[in-house]
Amino acid sequence: MYASPLGNFPIDEFLSDYWQKKPLLLRNALPDIASPVSAELLAGLACEEDVESRIIIQHENDWELLQGPFNEDAFTTLPKSHWTLLVQAVDHWMPEATKFLQQFNFIPRWRIDDLMMSYASDGGGVGPHFDNYDVFLVQTEGKRKWEIGGLCSDDSELVENLPVSILRNFNAQESWILEPGDMLYVPPGFAHNGVAQGDHCITCSVGFRAPSHSEIVREYSDYISEHLSESLRYQDPDDIVQINTGEISRNTIDEIKKILSNYMEDQTLISDWFGRYITTPKYHEEAEDVSIKKNTSSFETKKLKKYLESENSIFRNESSRFAFQIFDENVHLYVDGKCIDTTCESSQDKIECITGLCENIEFSKISFPQTEDNFLLLARLLESGALYLNEE
Repeated sequence: MYASPLGNFPIDEFLSDYWQKKPLLLRNALPDIASPVSAELLAGLACEEDVESRIIIQHENDWELLQGPFNEDAFTTLPKSHWTLLVQAVDHWMPEATKFLQQFNFIPRWRIDDLMMSYASDGGGVGPHFDNYDVFLVQTEGKRKWEIGGLCSDDSELVENLPVSILRNFNAQESWILEPGDMLYVPPGFAHNGVAQGDHCITCSVGFRAPSHSEIVREYSDYISEHLSESLRYQDPDDIVQINTGEISRNTIDEIKKILSNYMEDQTLISDWFGRYITTPKYHEEAEDVSIKKNTSSFETKKLKKYLESENSIFRNESSRFAFQIFDENVHLYVDGKCIDTTCESSQDKIECITGLCENIEFSKISFPQTEDNFLLLARLLESGALYLNEE
């Protein structure tokens, strides 16, 4: 179990008074903080082809954006100041970063998107901007000045002809200098600007998934359409003679509304779609590659039992997403966009295993009931690459 990064600040108070409402600064929230990934490893990740990274350089009257992957020479040609390296989804590649995210499990785990890390030289930053999602900004090395402005929207003006989104009008209402261990929470829509105070500034940004309404409607409608038979058609058996045959009648619109309502009010259908949708990996191709690297051989439960008896652990794939939900009196396990297991409510041993898989990232022989069904489930997840063994 990991301690809350809110320290002594009550979680209930944070959720009721600050979450998605207003910013909160917590001094020394993580007093023994250490950067989950060093500056050298972060630069190394930025050189990898599959890792999403970028460098932003602020010139006197302009901004420059460089997209990764980079080669090592790129870092030797950077200016002495006013640049920052940003590496996305560090937790997908580094187990230490995944463990760092476990501290934020007071928010539903499926809401966490990824851990982005930035390394900045003196004066480095990305300019005043706003995000459409919640973010915790944790200072792990060096110092960074953060300024907070007011609420923004899609109508907020941006500086034109720049490769990065920077607010044209930014008025700081509060400002602080964060040191290692300090943390700033910024809700969606609030303008903010971070500037490194000196070199060797590392900031961890814990971002949360916030799908847009358009994405939800689009993804759900795509899911529905994939599961519908072409024989299901619009019908109007009670049609009547119209004065003008070119008119779309109110009765027609009512029939269309009934069709749409059938799928919008189907709780089971919505629940199953959302479980699959919200656990879909951030990077599809990456998830397939990782599963090949971690393990794709066939697992026998006998082999798995022997492995665990030797005090070894099973680990969750850093890029995999797990979630469960309860409906139709069953517990449904969703992993990487698929419904992996449906368990009857009376099977408490399986339920304990499923809920543990969704909450934790490491499992030993005491982490779940030692039943044959549970071993079979773990073996299946090992075969898919969603779990892996730490075999040297």
